[in-house]
Formats: sequence, C-alpha cells, structure tokens
Amino acid sequence: MLADMALTRRQKEVVDFIAQFVVENGFSPSYEEIAQALQLASLATVHKHISALQAKNYLKRGHNQSRSVDVAPKYLVERQRMRKEQSLEVPLLGRIAAGQPVESVSERATLSFADFLGHSDTYALEVRGDSMIEDHICDGDMILVERTNEARDGDIVVALVGGLETTLKRLYREAGGRLRLQPANSTMKPIYVRAEDVQIQGRLLAVLRKY
Repeated sequence: MLADMALTRRQKEVVDFIAQFVVENGFSPSYEEIAQALQLASLATVHKHISALQAKNYLKRGHNQSRSVDVAPKYLVERQRMRKEQSLEVPLLGRIAAGQPVESVSERATLSFADFLGHSDTYALEVRGDSMIEDHICDGDMILVERTNEARDGDIVVALVGGLETTLKRLYREAGGRLRLQPANSTMKPIYVRAEDVQIQGRLLAVLRKY
C-alpha cells in the first residue's frame, strides 16, 4: 500500500486494487468489480473514492468509456519510491547490552536507511585519524553527512578551515566571533579560528563501521 498520508485507508485499497488488476488482466476493472473485490456498499461509494483519487492525481479516467480508470504517474512514482525504501530496510530483531544479556523482541520491526540514503543532500566520507575517537568515531569508519552550511553548538560537522583543510569536529561558538572546533580525544587540543575562516560543509548523520 501507498504510504502517502493524504490518502485514506480505503483510497489506498482502491488505487492498489486497480493497479494490481491492470497488471494481471491488461485492462482496468469496472466499478462493479471494484465494489465486489473491496466489499464496498454501492457503486456510488466507488465513484466517490475514484473522484477523490483523481483529484489527488493518483488516478486518471476517460469520459463515457467502460473500464476507463487507470493509475496516474503519481501513483507509479510513489510505488517506486516505496520499493526503494523497502530495499533499504533490514530486520530489527531486538536489543543487546554489553553487560547483562537483553531478551530479543518477538514482534516484527525493521530499521530503514532510507531517511539517510534516499536524499540527494546526503553523502559519505571515510574517517582518517583518531581525533573523534571518544565520540566512537574511529579511523576507517564511514560517516554519512547531511550537506548543510548551518549547525548548532555541539553538532559534529565537516568544516573547511581556511579554504584548505577539511576536518570533522564538534562546533562551538566562542566570544569575539571565534569558533572552537573541538576534537573528541583528550590528547588533542581544540582548534580556534575566526568564523569567517570556516565553511561548514555538512553535519554528521550516522557512523557506519564494518568488521
């Protein structure tokens, strides 16, 4: 089913049924077939749902033609997007503690990476060095970054310093128009620079580590 919140449950059922019927039969269902398959009370109810779906650009229909209802491009785009998102999901089987064992959950759940990977402003970088190790970001880790030039104090950012060097640090604003780029490594000192000498190129979204 489509996940678009603009559609009611019944509207989703109607448009999904029509799309599947066309795939299986090569032509559109009649109003009677839609009503029978979905146990709708009357043809008027079918007409109401189809009119609403047409207004929302999920269906298109011809005039004075039998079996003239067909899915519109918007439906196909939504369905393709959902399939892409589902391909980026993995089963979430439970939780595990580093101390006492934790019982796994029995209900079905998934973890979706679509929020990270399905956006044109998301990119990946490979980490080099140990300056963020106390934030559990290690040498060789892959990070997912949201492309943005805005950040709040405490955000972990990709910062271009002096137009020459790019670094991954926590950002803090200091008095006098300075920025503090704070490493997460107690053996390293923070970097203090003028705000005009720093260009924020992204904000950390996630850390991926392969073992």
